[in-house]
Amino acid sequence: MKPAAKLRICIVGASGKLGQYMIRHALDRGYEVVAVCRERSVGKLEHFAGSIEIVPGPTDDPDVIRRAVRDCDGVLTVLVPYGVHQYSTGTAQAVLDHAPPGARLVFSCGWHITRDGQDVYSRKFTLTVKAVAWAARLIRFVDLNDQVEACRRIFASDTRWTVVRGSDLEEGASQGLPVWSRHVGDSVLESNRTRRVDYALFMVEALSDDSLVQEAPAIVGCQTPSALAHPVGR
Repeated sequence: MKPAAKLRICIVGASGKLGQYMIRHALDRGYEVVAVCRERSVGKLEHFAGSIEIVPGPTDDPDVIRRAVRDCDGVLTVLVPYGVHQYSTGTAQAVLDHAPPGARLVFSCGWHITRDGQDVYSRKFTLTVKAVAWAARLIRFVDLNDQVEACRRIFASDTRWTVVRGSDLEEGASQGLPVWSRHVGDSVLESNRTRRVDYALFMVEALSDDSLVQEAPAIVGCQTPSALAHPVGR
């Protein structure tokens, strides 16, 4: 990679709260930022005018992604399912196909994604995910299986990927870099709470952390009760 101050990164899905936090963290580090968002959301990035490059368009459009990731050292992708037409899958595939060789690829998703089937979920968590997935698909709002398929493709890729699996999110001032475990069910994750600004921080930090290459860390806030009670967590 280039020296940190000269990194050029692309943030896909930049107009949402998580994306905007990632932009701030990246700019604080002196990175060049290319932001991708749908055309109707460009206005949400007005306060970054002059500091970032914006590529408007659907994030699952290969041509949009090809233009945005050109010459980038890293790509941060907010992998949010949208609608019932495999938007997340299309977005992930476009990034995998068009990011420069050797680029660091960091994707966001929820705890419900499992890489190796060894995650242990509470009954409440499992029932909640099933209920939300059923209701959302019934009204054709979103298909959670879209994110599952998107991550399956990422996991099968030989690129330098990281999939950051987030707990429940809350707003508030930064508490610092979240801690992580390879598997949901680890005691360190029990609090199931992370500040959104710190989720974004973990995503940006992952760009320069080679120990996270081809890992799917499940994260939790570093100041939550479970993290403080289990300091051996990552």
